[in-house]
Amino acid sequence: MRFLLVILREPNLHWRTDLGHPPGWASFLLTPPELFCWYRNMGNLLKVLTCTDLEQEPNFFLDFENAQPTDGEREVWEQVDVVLKDARSILDELQAYKGAGQEIREAIQNPNDEALQEASWAAVVPLVGKLKKFYEFSLRLEAALHSLLAALTNETYDDPTQHLEREQALAKQFAEILHFTLRFDELKMTNPAIQNDFSYYRRTLSRMRINNTQTEGENEVNNELANRISLFYADATPMLKTLSDGTTKFVSENKNLPIENTTDCLSTMASVCKVMLETPEYRSRFTSEETVSFCLRVMVGVIILYDYVHPVGAFSKSSKIDMKGCIKVLRDQPPNSVEGLLNALRYTTKHLNDESTNKTIKSMLQQ
Repeated sequence: MRFLLVILREPNLHWRTDLGHPPGWASFLLTPPELFCWYRNMGNLLKVLTCTDLEQEPNFFLDFENAQPTDGEREVWEQVDVVLKDARSILDELQAYKGAGQEIREAIQNPNDEALQEASWAAVVPLVGKLKKFYEFSLRLEAALHSLLAALTNETYDDPTQHLEREQALAKQFAEILHFTLRFDELKMTNPAIQNDFSYYRRTLSRMRINNTQTEGENEVNNELANRISLFYADATPMLKTLSDGTTKFVSENKNLPIENTTDCLSTMASVCKVMLETPEYRSRFTSEETVSFCLRVMVGVIILYDYVHPVGAFSKSSKIDMKGCIKVLRDQPPNSVEGLLNALRYTTKHLNDESTNKTIKSMLQQ
């Protein structure tokens, strides 16, 4: 039987004074029924004694595979679902993007060969159309993120754990956005043709304007849009920047909403993923290793987003993310399956190299 030994300073209590405590002190044993009564009447003391004021990690299964929207979630879910349905094709197109490197090199090496100039232009224009499409999708993704944040941070429930547990379909969509973001940025970082093609397009278009040359495709991207697209692809992780800027914008536009509502939503999502991955009972409920990979990617994605959005980041002592635990979860996976995710934490976070970052965390990531 469990019990609690309580020792306190109370002149009016005379129980068990034979235990040798100083005069005026008393101690007594509480069994579970008595403990309930004591908690009801002396809750604050019991709270201190049992440390329930310390934050506990969320302990529930977030069904990334089968979560379906409730009636309360459906309106937002349907809006976001339209965007996510296009995300797969965006990744497929980006993965298949080969660029016009050969045509561009030949045109640059033979500036007086009009046939090669026309061939390079003809190769680049449709590719720029794809790059424009990717950029415009990032704007749609940001709008979808705003819808999800509004739903997952409002005051319908008391805390983010309740939101994520009771609005699992929306939490799943939020996870899918994070998963897409990391994958898009991985593909972009390993494909220098993207920036090369767009730079060549802008240089050629500028030269055409100077020469008053009218060529099919000239109006594919106007100058103002070209500037925005250029800035988008200049960032090493453009989709992550879209999400972090979008989240910051969401916070600034909702001044009546404490920033903690948003950052706590992010930290709770990271904790949920970590707990599911390290708890055999939960992990065994995943029907495929793809879901494990998905959960790992979401955990890393939300850590990076938190690191950008939170004033002091994910690696500070005040962070609500258990970074050591999250890194350990990654380290416990087959190395070849998580090296890209570890690199994402090493090279795409904002605060890892701050002086305030725990040396143990830095060491764990450097291994």
